[in-house]
Amino acid sequence: MSANVIVALAGNPNSGKTTAFNEYTGSRQHVGNYPGITVEKKEGIARVDGREVRVVDLPGTYSLTAYTQEEVVARRVLVEDRPDVVIDVLNAGALERNLYLAVQLMELGIPVALGLNMIDEARKQGLRIDVARLSQLLGLPVVETVARTGEGLKDLMSAAIAHGDARRGTPWKPLEISYGPDLDPVIARMVERIEAARFLTDKYPARWVALKYLESDEDMRTLGRAAGPLSAELEAMAAEVARHLDATLNSYPEAVIADYRYGYISGVLRQGVLTRHDELSQRLAASDRMDRVLTNRVLGPVIMLAILYGIYEVTFAIGEYPMGWVEAFFGWLNETASAALPDGLLKSLVVSGIIDGVGGVMGFVPLIMLMFMMIAFLEDSGYMARVAYMLDRVFRMFGLHGCSVMPYIVSGGIAGGCAVPGVMAARTLRSPRERLATILTAPFMTCGAKLPVFILFVGVFFAEQQAQAMFALTLLGWGMALIVARLLRSTVIKGESTPFVMELPPYRLPTLRGILIHTWERTWQYIKKAGTVILAISILLWAAMTFPQLPEDKTAAFEEQRAAITAQKEAVEAAAQQEAGPEASGEAVAEAPAGAADAPAGEPAGEEADDEEENPFDAQLAAIDAAEAAAGLEYSIAGRVGVALESVTRVAGFDWRTNIALVGGFAAKEVIVSTLGTAYSLGEVDAEDAAPLAEQIKADPHWTPAAAAALMVFVLLYAPCFVTVVAIKQESGSWGWAIFSTVFSTILAFGLAVAVYQIGTSMMSGG
Repeated sequence: MSANVIVALAGNPNSGKTTAFNEYTGSRQHVGNYPGITVEKKEGIARVDGREVRVVDLPGTYSLTAYTQEEVVARRVLVEDRPDVVIDVLNAGALERNLYLAVQLMELGIPVALGLNMIDEARKQGLRIDVARLSQLLGLPVVETVARTGEGLKDLMSAAIAHGDARRGTPWKPLEISYGPDLDPVIARMVERIEAARFLTDKYPARWVALKYLESDEDMRTLGRAAGPLSAELEAMAAEVARHLDATLNSYPEAVIADYRYGYISGVLRQGVLTRHDELSQRLAASDRMDRVLTNRVLGPVIMLAILYGIYEVTFAIGEYPMGWVEAFFGWLNETASAALPDGLLKSLVVSGIIDGVGGVMGFVPLIMLMFMMIAFLEDSGYMARVAYMLDRVFRMFGLHGCSVMPYIVSGGIAGGCAVPGVMAARTLRSPRERLATILTAPFMTCGAKLPVFILFVGVFFAEQQAQAMFALTLLGWGMALIVARLLRSTVIKGESTPFVMELPPYRLPTLRGILIHTWERTWQYIKKAGTVILAISILLWAAMTFPQLPEDKTAAFEEQRAAITAQKEAVEAAAQQEAGPEASGEAVAEAPAGAADAPAGEPAGEEADDEEENPFDAQLAAIDAAEAAAGLEYSIAGRVGVALESVTRVAGFDWRTNIALVGGFAAKEVIVSTLGTAYSLGEVDAEDAAPLAEQIKADPHWTPAAAAALMVFVLLYAPCFVTVVAIKQESGSWGWAIFSTVFSTILAFGLAVAVYQIGTSMMSGG
């Protein structure tokens, strides 16, 4: 985008920065990703006072220290693109905390203008901000704004551009803060050496480079090591200061620097900038009063569990009805296509491969939509930040951060979620190591695609303990996720947790429009990323279970059996007509001898079967059809794979039919139940109503409670579905981690499944 003025928008998350960006640019914006990472890159064009302005929306950050991808990106955009001015959008109600980023921008030396956003809410809290005094003390423009209504935004942009014009063509003027007797002398010596060697000073002020070395900024140190040998000397000086501070103050440079920055901010605000009404200062804000209960050490976790369980209950109670409508629609579509298309491969592809494949996924959309709607309400209200706060201590024991709870919940931590948006939700984590550990363990949750498998086998083998069994599976998912996270953080993803102060935003009443937008964005992402891929996978699975078809000699053998049964049937009908007349023929056929399989009755040629009794000849024909379907499946590519794997999987209680379903589950867990149904020659089985399959499994001597438990444990923990694997690659930036997730989780799942099956079988046999 070409423009004669470049303005960058900076600010803390939840400060209203992106709202301001949307107001400035409208539809004239472009959204992409910064090269090599998943941080969104937003740019747009605004027209201000007849000038075309290129507006860059920097990622939301709390500082410019490179703890996160967002902070690295924001800093690099500032020093490489060198915008004419930066507008720092601040939450006026949390002015002291938000000014921390502004101070770092000022230390960088770039022209800055401040937008005191949400000023209306700050006034409601009793805060009064002297804008003119703040502008005078900081030496930069300060404008009050309300981004959601547009109030003050035009004035802010005009003031920022004027400030940038005034500074255009002049060197950046960094703010210099005293960092006390322990750091100031060291900073001076470092600056002297940096300036003498012109070390990184083509982009950064020398004092800024020194501060970043003292803060152990890894990105700056990486740049420095490539720039010259001075980096090693600066690192040694920083290490010596760190040892000195640890010995004398029991602290470290980053903490001391942060303390002095906040001291500078506090000194500015105390000079008549910020005042509060006396009567309001005597009582807690509403959010603080609510937090006394909602984050209480005892009551907080109880309330949190009750809320999360309530989401689970409401989702499935209400979602049952729209889910039934979606299933009914796909059922009608199935019947319509079946009636319209002639028998053959095309009909099989359309009905079994496409309609039922996509329908199995779309049936979960109402549940996902409801769950996202309630999660959006909790997020927008500010409660989810409290959940992360309460779980932070527990999660840190396992090498994670409290913010990891959101990806876990979205992935199915309370059952019924989806790992794709769950993995993507890990973007909110600031530490790359904690983010990666969360990405790799979030798929252990009980996502909606796994539920039909659990419901099927729990209903068959644990009918008296269904709730306990489902709860145990949920706990197992959480437990294994945390244990594996601890293992990963202790081995392949080693590293200290980065310091992070969790922001607890004030409680707000969410707007219906905001909830609906968030719900639709996430639901559409699920439909687009999962549904389209499932369509392709369903077609591939259909082909794998269809080809190669049975050779002619085997097909002819089944045809001979059908011909023999048909001849017997016609002979019995003819004899019955001769002896008793047409009226008794149906009864005679019904009493014919048998060997008839217990299968659904068809319509005998020329007569109607008795409504109460099955025609044994039709049952025998159905049994032959089922046997041919089973033989065809076993002869297909999928069948051969299932049989080949059985020699290995037998120790976990999996037979060749189960293997076929589990191989299909690598692509999408939604297809496991329907694939099992096909493997049992029942045809396509709806994932939500698998009663016929349940009867077959219950009657199959292969299946025992131990085998069922082993299968459920395996399905819970083994490789993420294909769409999730792609999401892991996108979020981690590497196919290596995606492959690692697939292989490691499958090995772990199989090991636990073997243990469950062997121990369970031993207990059932009495030792």
